Amino acid sequence: MPFFKSLAADAGPPAVFMKYPEQYGPWAQMSQALMNGPSPLTQGERELILAYAAAVGGCNFVYVAHSEVAYAWGIPNGAIETLLKDPASAPLEPRLKTLLAFVRKLMATPSEMTQADADAVFDAGWDGHALHDAIAVTARASFMQKLVEGHGFTPMTREMAVKRAKPRIEHGYVNLYAAFRQHK
Repeated sequence: MPFFKSLAADAGPPAVFMKYPEQYGPWAQMSQALMNGPSPLTQGERELILAYAAAVGGCNFVYVAHSEVAYAWGIPNGAIETLLKDPASAPLEPRLKTLLAFVRKLMATPSEMTQADADAVFDAGWDGHALHDAIAVTARASFMQKLVEGHGFTPMTREMAVKRAKPRIEHGYVNLYAAFRQHK
């Protein structure tokens, strides 16, 4: 149940975004560019990073919503859950696991990041653009965590996240909320 009496019991970020379009219109455009624009990372990898970072940060709302989008983009089902329990056994390529180790540390202990962490990513074959995008997606996860936790939003069910994954892929981040209203 949201902390704001003006919000519906099942409200989520779209309620805030639509209430403050002058603030969140640019946020949606940035999110679209970050998550679906040109990048060395696939859209699925970016959704994987977002969901994983949110889970590491303890935000079930963002984790559940975006893990299903990652799976809809072709990330192996259950990969994020495996990453959380035993990163070495996750069904992902080694260089992606190296990038995700950077993401995990950045989300969990950001003040402990070192050149060695970045070098490990570069040594795994990623370039500066890929690392930047991973950092930006991790930052987006942190922002969304503060937004949903600060408003007291209740995480959606896994079933609802599965239902909303396809519209997120089809409509991106700019026209997304109208699509969600159609798929209720």
